Amino acid sequence: MNYRRLWQSIFVKFSVSFLLVGLIPLIALSIFSLQSFTGHWQQFTINNLQQMSLYMSYNVNNLFSGFDEITKLMYTGRYEGFTYNSWVSQMMNVNEQERINNTSIDGFLNIILSSNKHIRSAFFVRALDNKVYFQTRESKALITEMLPIEEWMEPLREQPNRLAIIPAHDDHYFRGTKRKVITFGRNLIDISGNLQRKPKIVGTLFFDVDVAVFDSMFNGLHLGARGEIYVLDERQRVYFSNIGKYAGVVPTGNEEDDGYLVYLKPVPYINGQVMLRIPRQDLFDQLSTTRTAVYVAILFCTLVMLTMGIWFSRRLSAPIQNVLQHMLKVESGNLNTKIKRYGNDEIGRLAYSFNRMVERLNAFINEAYVAQIKQKQAELNALKSQIHPHYLYNTLEVIRMTAVYNDDEEVAEMIRALSNQLKYVINYGEDWVTVQEELNHLQDYFYIIRVRYDNRIRLQVHVPDESMLNVMMLKLSLQPIVENAVQHGIIPNGGKGTVTVLLEQQDNRLVVSVHDDGVGIGEEQLALLKAQLNDTGSPATKVGLKNVHERIRSACGEDYGLEIESEKHVGTCVRMTFPMKHRVP
Repeated sequence: MNYRRLWQSIFVKFSVSFLLVGLIPLIALSIFSLQSFTGHWQQFTINNLQQMSLYMSYNVNNLFSGFDEITKLMYTGRYEGFTYNSWVSQMMNVNEQERINNTSIDGFLNIILSSNKHIRSAFFVRALDNKVYFQTRESKALITEMLPIEEWMEPLREQPNRLAIIPAHDDHYFRGTKRKVITFGRNLIDISGNLQRKPKIVGTLFFDVDVAVFDSMFNGLHLGARGEIYVLDERQRVYFSNIGKYAGVVPTGNEEDDGYLVYLKPVPYINGQVMLRIPRQDLFDQLSTTRTAVYVAILFCTLVMLTMGIWFSRRLSAPIQNVLQHMLKVESGNLNTKIKRYGNDEIGRLAYSFNRMVERLNAFINEAYVAQIKQKQAELNALKSQIHPHYLYNTLEVIRMTAVYNDDEEVAEMIRALSNQLKYVINYGEDWVTVQEELNHLQDYFYIIRVRYDNRIRLQVHVPDESMLNVMMLKLSLQPIVENAVQHGIIPNGGKGTVTVLLEQQDNRLVVSVHDDGVGIGEEQLALLKAQLNDTGSPATKVGLKNVHERIRSACGEDYGLEIESEKHVGTCVRMTFPMKHRVP
């Protein structure tokens, strides 16, 4: 029944029509745009990866070619200080003089190391006696018996004139290291004299290249967290893997399965290929994010249109609802209500008539009842005024004059001080007083303290500028702090000491500091006291301090109040801060 009545409302019908007219074209256009964008994005991503894989294979091929050129330095000798002579016997040079060309073997190995920063170590195995010469970039000991010379020699025996490349392996033959390296090897053949069917091998050069040489090439590829890059030869041996997979079964890349996109590009120098395997889900994460953003945008637009529909509906129904609400207020007894805004249409004339009715009703009630209530209030105030504090002041004055008459000046002065304090406290005038008035009240209080404790407790007041005496501060805020210093600081310390009041101006603030040289407060008790001051819900042990702190914060704001510093057996300092303001004349 309620739903049927709601649907009959013209405002509901307007809102629903507004939503349908706006949302149907919006959703259709968004879905069409999303499908079109998704197709273009996927094709662009695939084409970009194909171009990148081709570029990577080209760079990898050039890398292997570059290291091949380094192995040929034994023949070409393109380094400083070398003069090549094809008539010089390399056999005699290596076996008798331990030289390659006109450089010592160790020096030549150092040249190899310096030719590329990724070459970690270089070896030369002399064919005459299998003597191993080596140089390394780090000062690490070589374990000669673990050096796999025979394994490295196998491809060179089959093709002595070609470059041998050993796939990635650990350089465990150096003590204390286990780094993945690729080994390049080439025979040094004596080409002096007549050519022979079987080449005269003088020795073999090997050097290890850190697989990190590939990192700088592939860093520009963003394949996601699960993307894989392999550099493989024709026997599917691994030269590089970005996920560290150098052993076990390596994907062939002949088919695309398990949700991966696979790209294969040839590397002619090793008769191998560069293989990229990228999960489709990771590759199109950004597309999923875009799709989600479109859905969120559709949802947001729906909410905006729903909000606008509700706003238009309420805009039309608001005047009627306003009149109904004010009628309910009058019905509940609130005759001070009034419709402030209304137009010139029928609803506006209804609102105007309603205001006239409420005004006349209110006037009638005032005539009948308000006068009687005011009379009762006046009678009550008259009764209260009969009990006036002047009676107490006059009584104290009679007692003081009696003490003066009996020559008891000290008692008379104490009564005068007490009378001044009562007059100051009972006077319910302004909450803010001048510093001078607050100090006068403090002097009256401290006079009784000095008499009571036989002048063993002293009060010192320091005002650096007399103009500060006209600055306003909260009434009855200073005396409780001084009283607390006397009761809890000096009296427990033997009843002798000094209370110092210091006034300062800091950053447009009045700072009133109360120091005492009493017993002080321990660290734990001080931390508890500070916590109680700032916790409005917990009961405080120092009621006077908490009351003053809360009064100041209530009157001035959260940036003002009390700060406490204390040290055991040294004393305590309570600092009050107020905004700088002067009494308006």
